[in-house]
Parts: sequence; structure tokens; C-alpha cells
Amino acid sequence: MAEDTENNGQPAAAGEGAPDATQAPAFGIVGQYVRDLSFENPNAPASLVPGQVNPGSNVNINVQVKKQADDVYAVEIGLNVKTERDNKVLYAVELVYGGLFRTRNIPENQLGALLMVEAPRLIFPFARQVLASTIQAGGFPPLLLEPVDFLALYRRNLAAAAEKAKQNGGPADEAKPTVN
Repeated sequence: MAEDTENNGQPAAAGEGAPDATQAPAFGIVGQYVRDLSFENPNAPASLVPGQVNPGSNVNINVQVKKQADDVYAVEIGLNVKTERDNKVLYAVELVYGGLFRTRNIPENQLGALLMVEAPRLIFPFARQVLASTIQAGGFPPLLLEPVDFLALYRRNLAAAAEKAKQNGGPADEAKPTVN
């Protein structure tokens, strides 16, 4: 029987040399919530009568991150939808849907992307469902949003922040999106 000789002939202690699980990076969702939901149908019931022109929707999406504790962050997706036909508002919806995320041992330089890209990607399907159900409950066909490229949104925000820092003559680190 071969014996471990790295410890002066003593057998290796259990778990020695194995990675410490408490030091491994971890990221998980703690919970989800609706922080704000508003539906307006200002021209009801006339807005429910079909028109000859198809309605058009304008959708705006934003992501906010707020630190709650040392390792817990609230990530919120803001969805604003305004649908019009013949220059009249059919409906307007505002939704702020959030998730609480716990992080552990995530390098600081990766935290922003994780919270601004991966976290919203995980909760977006639930926000989309709340939005579609709300619109349908208002008497309209549900609006089924396509998946959002949160990485492209993050990169666009990075570029805008870098441009703003450049215009203000600030240092390059000001161009990094901040996690509040």
C-alpha cells in the first residue's frame, strides 16, 4: 500500500488540498417581487373597439441595482409600455419587477456585469409574464416581449458612462457603472 510522503510520511488530512467550499464564488436568487405596477386605460371603453389601424407599442427597459447588505443586492427591471392607435393612448403600463440576489466571493471587477446582465436575465421571464397578464386583464391581447439582450444594454450603458466621463474630464473609473 502506497503512503503519502508529502507530509513527512504522515497521511494527508481529510479535505487537505481540496478547495474550500466557503471560498468558492456563489450567486443565487433569494426572492422576487413586484415593487410597482400601474396600468392605465384612459380611453376605455372606446379603446377596446377594434380600429382600422394596428396599434403601435413603445417599450422602454432599464435595470437598477441597489445594495441591501454586504452580500445581498436588489436588482430591478423597469418596464414602461405605451400603446397607441391613431395618436390616442390605448394603454400605458409601468412595472418595476425585482429580485434579491445573494453573492459570495465574487471578484469586484465581475460583480457589475453579474448584477446588470445575469440577474435581470434570470428574472425577466417573470416580469414579462406579469406585464402580459396585466395587459390582458385590461382587455387587450397580451404583449409578449421578446427576450432582452441585457449584455448589449450593459455595454451601451458602459459606453454612455465612458463618454460622459470623457466629456466631464473625469478619470476612466468613472466610466464603470456603479452598483448602489
